[in-house]
Formats: sequence, C-alpha cells, structure tokens
Amino acid sequence: MGHTATDQAGTGGLTATEHRLANGLRVVLSEDHLTPVAAVCLWYDVGSRHEVKGRTGLAHLFEHLMFQGSGQVKGNGHFELVQGAGGSLNGTTSFERTNYFETMPTHQLELALWLEADRMGSLLAALDDESMENQRDVVKNERRQRYDNVPYGTAFERLTALAYPDGHPYHHTPIGSMADLDAATLEDARAFFRTYYAPNNAVLSVVGDIDPEQTLAWIEKYFGSIPTHDGKPDPRDGSLPEVIGEQLREVVEEEVPARALMAAYRLPHDGTRACDAADLALTVLGGGESSRLYNRLVRRDRTAVAAGFGLLRLAGAPSLGWLDVKTSGDVEVPVIEAAIDEELARFAEEGPTAEEMERAQAQLEREWLDRLGTVAGRADELCRFAVLFGDPQLALTAVQRVLEITSDEVREVAKARLRPDNRAVLVYEPTAPEATADQDENEEAAQ
Repeated sequence: MGHTATDQAGTGGLTATEHRLANGLRVVLSEDHLTPVAAVCLWYDVGSRHEVKGRTGLAHLFEHLMFQGSGQVKGNGHFELVQGAGGSLNGTTSFERTNYFETMPTHQLELALWLEADRMGSLLAALDDESMENQRDVVKNERRQRYDNVPYGTAFERLTALAYPDGHPYHHTPIGSMADLDAATLEDARAFFRTYYAPNNAVLSVVGDIDPEQTLAWIEKYFGSIPTHDGKPDPRDGSLPEVIGEQLREVVEEEVPARALMAAYRLPHDGTRACDAADLALTVLGGGESSRLYNRLVRRDRTAVAAGFGLLRLAGAPSLGWLDVKTSGDVEVPVIEAAIDEELARFAEEGPTAEEMERAQAQLEREWLDRLGTVAGRADELCRFAVLFGDPQLALTAVQRVLEITSDEVREVAKARLRPDNRAVLVYEPTAPEATADQDENEEAAQ
C-alpha cells in the first residue's frame, strides 16, 4: 500500500492520508480524537447516469439489495449488527454515485469494516429471487410515498426530464420508473453487481477516533482479497451547451395546496470556480429568509408564502439551479414570474452588494464547516472528492475556495446563466379534490 498525507494551508488543521490496496481500492483516513466514534463511508462510482434505457432505477434498487444479506450475514443482519453495537447506518443513491455509511463507537470499527467487505465480496452468494422481489416492492412503495402520492412529488422528476434532453444520462432520476422496476430481473441485478461493485470502482474513507495503522491492517485483512472486476463501461457523455437556448415549460394540473412556480437553470459543472460562484449567487437570491427573492415575494409583495433558490451540484453534467416558489392565496403565476425576472435581471446587472457577499460566503462557510466538522460528514466529502474529482484532499480546502470567489465572478455567472432562455419551468395549477367535487355535485342535486 502506498500513501500520501496532507496538511495544506486552508484545511483548518484537518488532515487526511490516502492509500491504495493491490486490488485497486482507494482508502482515505482522517484522524479526529474529539469523540470516541468512527465513521466508515464507502462510495461506489455508479449512479443512475450509468443506467441504460429500459433499466432505470437499477442503481437505487441495488442499494436496497445491499442490505438484504451477504455471504456471512443473513437477512437483515447488517442493520441488526450495527445498531446492536450502538451504531447507525444507511445508504443513498444519486445520479453519480451510490454510498453506504456507518457511524460506530470506536471499539466497534472493525465490525463495520468487516460488514462492508463481506457484502462487497460475497453479496451474490445471498442474492436470490426472494430478496429481489422483496426489495423491488420496497422501492416501488418508496416511489409511491415520495413521488407519486404527495403534493409536488414528481416535480424533480419532471424538471430533470425537461432540463436534460431525452437520451441524456441525467434525463431520468435515480428512483426509476415503475415499468422499469417491474422489468428488472435477478440476472440484471447480478450483472450490475459484477460490473460496478468492485474494489477498483470504490473509495473507502474512515474518519474519527482511529489508529491509522490498525485501521489499515483491518482494511487489508477484510478487503484485500476481494478480486478486481474489469469491464466497467465509461458513463455516457453528459456534456451540453452552457445555455438551453429557450425556455422549456410544462403546466401540471394536480391536487396541490397552492399554485407553484418551479424552475431549473443550467449552471456550471461542480468542481469549478464558476460553480462556487453560482452557489453564492443562488444563496444571495434565494438562500433563506434574508435572500432577495424571499424579501421581494414573501415580505414585500406578499405574493408568495415560500421562495427558495438552491444548487444541485453535478460533476458529469451541468449543475442545476433549483427555484421553488409557492404562491399566496389566488395570486397568478405570471405575477410571480415577472417579479422573479425583474430581480434576476437587476442582480445580473448590479451583482451582490458587499454585505450580501459577506453574508452568503459566511452562510456557505458555515454549511461546509458543519459537514466537515462531523466524522460522518467529513468521511462523505472525502469520498465525494475522491470519486468525482480524483482528489480527496480537495474536500479539506473547499471552504477556502468559496471565500476566494469575488463579487464580479458572482455577477458574471448570474448574467450568463440566470436568464429566461436558460431554464425549464414547471407550473402547478391546483385542481379540486375528486372526493370533494363529487360531494358538491351530490349536494347540489339534493337541493
């Protein structure tokens, strides 16, 4: 194993060492003896952007299958063993990665490492039709609860499909479609595992109250014998023009509490100064109750009850600036839209004030420090920068990069990107509840 260490300027005293096993597994360790806990985070370089048409949702489905037992752990044993040892755990799937993580009391770190290694090396021994059907139903129910049967639940899916053209790897969201979930076979899942769940396609970070030498010995012991898998295809090209070139629009008539205007703006790729500048622009415009849009729409005009503007950072495709406004009373969407365009045009011309810039940078700095200040958050960020940008050390200097952005850079990215011809727009128009409408008709007939 080789390793490098860092103690760069701008890291706030945080350090990390990097190592690589003979089978290609990248390992990042960061000592933090403030509390007697350790976080284990494992990122696999696979997400929904790696899926093919007709098999959407497979990356997310597989995340669930990883908790259904492995060679030495039966059924729900992963949860039972971690929680029984006083730890917590979960896994998530995004466009660009799938991750698994545990936070454990320090003396239980070896258990977490053994569990992750066992399912990386032997999941196929436990993957069968029963677990496949069980988790297929779980994911379909998750889709119903989070997307299909809640107000505005399909907004993210709809806007993503608008912002990224058909055939683009980011056109569909990680949850996948019901039809594709039904179509997935056990052999699909097995092939997916063999292709992507390999040590040479993963980064393991361990952060907290650890002995690095002992931790590396455990990692070598449990992960070192897992064979490398070859043949992973490169993700499809996610590049697009910087500007959409027109305003894309969809009107949705659904049973929702209020009219809503949502929009996705095409913004710079994650990992660039321009993306950090865009983050600051959206923070000034819509990051909380001190933002321009909140002050204009909610406080001054009272045309909205909520207004926010945030950034979905993406490395393999243009990032998305996500605008979400819920109207007040009977206010029509065009009134809201005109006010938003007025504020964006003014911001593109003038840029942020010195006070706004200072406040936005402080806000993002606090958010970054909150993530890096916990062992779980730091482990996740170290994995993220290693998988997406090839260098986990970048996580430790992210705060400094945000603070170096100038107001001119913020104004420039706003002027170039926050334009009406660079957004996909989703308008929600409420409809009357069906049951209420039927009841009203019956009451009228009885009078």
